[in-house]
Order: sequence, then structure tokens, then C-alpha cells
Amino acid sequence: MLGPLTRLAGDAGLPGIGLTTWRALLGSAFLLVLLAARGAARPGLGSIRALSPRGRASLATASISGFTLNVAMFTAFGMAPIALVLMLFYTYPAGVAIVDVALGHERITRSRLVALGLSFGGVVLVLAGGLAGTDASAIKPAGIALGLVASVSQVIFVTASRSGYRSVPADAATLVILGTAVVGSAAVAIVVGQGDALLLPLRTAGPWPFILLAGIAAAGISSLLFLMAIRRIGGTRTGILMLLEPVVGVLLAALVLGEALAPIQAVGAALVLAGALVLQRRSEPDLEPVIETAAGPVV
Repeated sequence: MLGPLTRLAGDAGLPGIGLTTWRALLGSAFLLVLLAARGAARPGLGSIRALSPRGRASLATASISGFTLNVAMFTAFGMAPIALVLMLFYTYPAGVAIVDVALGHERITRSRLVALGLSFGGVVLVLAGGLAGTDASAIKPAGIALGLVASVSQVIFVTASRSGYRSVPADAATLVILGTAVVGSAAVAIVVGQGDALLLPLRTAGPWPFILLAGIAAAGISSLLFLMAIRRIGGTRTGILMLLEPVVGVLLAALVLGEALAPIQAVGAALVLAGALVLQRRSEPDLEPVIETAAGPVV
């Protein structure tokens, strides 16, 4: 949802970094309400306090990498075509698979390689359709570098989140991660001269429909489900299934913004869906994860 929402919020006067800040703020508020409704606010805070130094380092790493991911992506969008930036970013599932195998967390099986190949190939076709007619002079090397920084940040986030702070409930951990994004994004907005834009939603109701959707659906709910998925099915399977994200983004852009959908993009979407089907139908169990507790890591 973020592609169309970013465009619509920008038309309403709220730039990308401002939307990022308000998105994280509304997502944090949603998670606070969720924790309160579950009566889990105090236990959640207690689980964070009970983390071992290693667990706290993992949570801090995930929070910082989540923040750098957002800053790198939104900055890169201004330096290179969005489709190219996304193509670079979505190399991260391959990076996650390599890291998970190296650390002994998961096995690379034939079905996962096939699913990864189908899904990544499909994403390339989907995004390549958005690059048609692009002026090469509009591509800055810094934009390419930042797209890769975003990819690396996501690999770090997934790796740190798999089991590094598993004793903290997913909603409490996501609240910490989004809270870090609020502070960091607000600071970046002030540094780059967009501090006044942060106050725009307090002066007009125009951006609020997009802020609410971006905050609750595209931050609070999606971030929580992403972390839960990493913990339940591992980083590799989650990363491959997340390659559905650009497909949905392109379809929403066509439906909401009226952007044309090229035939090659439809073929790419079919390949991504085929990869997801292969992954789910022929999925082998992962290795047992290391679980972080207050007393230290256990298997």
C-alpha cells in the first residue's frame, strides 16, 4: 500500500519523510492500544527488561536497521526510478537465505531454490515494466547505492529478529522498532529542512486518510505480522513470500492511480505467485531456532 499512499500523501502536501514519521507514530499508537486491550503492556515491558545483553543488542540492531531501511528507501526514490530502487531492495530474500544457511538456521532445498528463482524472476519482470522509457541520466549512483543499503538493512533486520529477542512478544518488540523509527525519522526530517511538513497534519485534515491507512495497516499490522512470520516460518520462507509485495504494489498503482499494467508485469506476477505456491506445497521444516530467554539462549 505504501507506494500509492506515498503518492497520495505527497499530493496532499505531506512529503515522504513526513509520512514515514507519522506512519511509525500511528503504528506505535495502534500497538499500544493492542497491548492495552490484551492486558499485555506490563508483561511486554517486563520481557524487554529481562532480556540478556545479547537479546537487547539484537532488538537494538533490528530497530536501527528498520530505521535505516526507511531512510535509505525514501532517499533513493528521489535519486533513481522507484522500480529500479525496488529491484535492488528485493534482492534481500536471497541475502537472507545465504545468511540463514551460513548461520545454520535453515536448509536450502531444491524447492526453496525453485521458489526463490521463480519469485525473484517475476519481481524483475514486474519492476522492469515500470522502467520502460526511463531516462538513464535520471539515475544517480547514490540512488543505486541506497537501494542496496536498504536491502542489506532488511537482511540484518530479519537475521536479528529471527531468534535474537524471541522472548519479547511480537507486538511489544514491534512497538520498540516503530518507536525508534518515529524518533529517527523526525530527526531526519528536521535535519533536511522538512520539519514544518511534520506539523501539516495538525493544520489540515487532507493527509489524514493516507496517514491512518499507512500507520495502522501498512505499519502497525503489517510490521507485526512480518515479525510473527519470521519467528514462525523463518527468514527465507518469509522473504520469498514477501516478494508478493511489489506485485500488490503495482496492482494497487494500476487500480488507484490509473497507472498502466504492461503484459510483462502480468507474466511477472504469475511467476511470483507460482514461486509462492511451490514454496508452500513443497516446504521442508526448518532447523530448530535458538530462542533467547532471560537466562540466555536455548535450543
